[in-house]
Amino acid sequence: MSDDASTTATGSDTATGPDTAATPDAASGAQEVLAAARAAKDAQPALVRLTRQDKDALLTAMADALVADAATIVAANAEDLERADAAGMDPALRDRLALDADRVAAIAQQLRDAAALPDPVGEVVRGGVLANGLELRQVRVPLGVVGMIYEARPNVTVDAAGLALKSGNAVVLRGGSAAISSNTALIACLRGVLAQRGLPEDLVVGIDRWGREGADVLMRARGLVDVLIPRGGAGLIRRVVENSIVPVIETGTGNTHILIDATADLDQALEIIANAKTQRIGVCNALETLLVHEAAAVEALPRVAARLAESGVTLHADEQAREILAQAGTTASVVPATEEDWDTEYLSLDLAVRVVPDVEAAIAHIRAHSSGHTESILTHDIASQRAFLAGVDSAVVMVNASTRFSDGGEFGFGAEIGISTQKLHARGPMGLPEMTTTTWHVIGDGHVRP
Repeated sequence: MSDDASTTATGSDTATGPDTAATPDAASGAQEVLAAARAAKDAQPALVRLTRQDKDALLTAMADALVADAATIVAANAEDLERADAAGMDPALRDRLALDADRVAAIAQQLRDAAALPDPVGEVVRGGVLANGLELRQVRVPLGVVGMIYEARPNVTVDAAGLALKSGNAVVLRGGSAAISSNTALIACLRGVLAQRGLPEDLVVGIDRWGREGADVLMRARGLVDVLIPRGGAGLIRRVVENSIVPVIETGTGNTHILIDATADLDQALEIIANAKTQRIGVCNALETLLVHEAAAVEALPRVAARLAESGVTLHADEQAREILAQAGTTASVVPATEEDWDTEYLSLDLAVRVVPDVEAAIAHIRAHSSGHTESILTHDIASQRAFLAGVDSAVVMVNASTRFSDGGEFGFGAEIGISTQKLHARGPMGLPEMTTTTWHVIGDGHVRP
């Protein structure tokens, strides 16, 4: 889901630094990774034969197996946590890595939730009968083999596998050395269920043991892997986008914005801003930049500062905002904003604040600095609302709502593979339909082209 922090700003793909998993030999490791991808490709057609009921039963059986194997999974996770503690992992990252019986049960529930969703495979997107009598249908089909490269989030291992299988895809998982023991146990459990049900185990394969080199090989496995989806920190995503020759669906970082317009209901705005900034700070849909229309700034800024001060938020404010706050005698923590602040995804109790002369200036700021994830306007002016919705070029654009709603689960899609900030194939929360592509079925009766 979108509650997935961009955990690093470097090229490292784990929270504990370079991969520590053994990579015996680069050449043999490359062959092993390619063999795993080839095995997944060979296994994927087995899913084509399954009905929705078959796939739903498979996911439900996997959920039951995870709960039954919880003790083994938690013990494996303890090994990861021991290494994380020795490496001094950030507490927030450690919390995302940690598993207990309740968290395993919650992960299992995600599989049951996916099982309850409609199956997109076979859905007719459009079609009809041509003038010459040919029947034409555009039909959803699986992508094929999906590669996932992500960071220390064991829940993603199961989410990705479940969504891939439900949408008819095999999956190759590279989850990083920080979670290698947890991921190994989770994948073993899922593969065991596949074997029990007479399906190829290689519908779900993991390549963590080959470390960062394995991820590099996966990026070059064009023809074996149909699409790569990176999920995690800015550095990881950038490295995959810049180095992969396999097509990539980019799940982006979240430099999200809220604009307080001149007509905003300030009581309502305070609740929305506090929720967007402080409910969970380390996630991609948390608020990072607040823009305030100058007509509302004198009244709004002191109230916003006071409310956010209750949670310990530091405001990185431009000169005009600082002057207003100083005149109001604010006791909030305020520091001068720099140009870097406008482009920063803090993932912390920090918030960039800028006063803008009008809605168009706010839109221009967002276009210059946003990561294209989620933006929201707080307004009761229809013209401002329409201008914002039309002018902001992001995956999700909101009116009078917290950016924390930018999430597949909150949108009613069920589980999601991530939030795409690119424009091709998928954009915004990626649920089951986004795990498919389409093919054209053309049905004739002896037709030849004149």
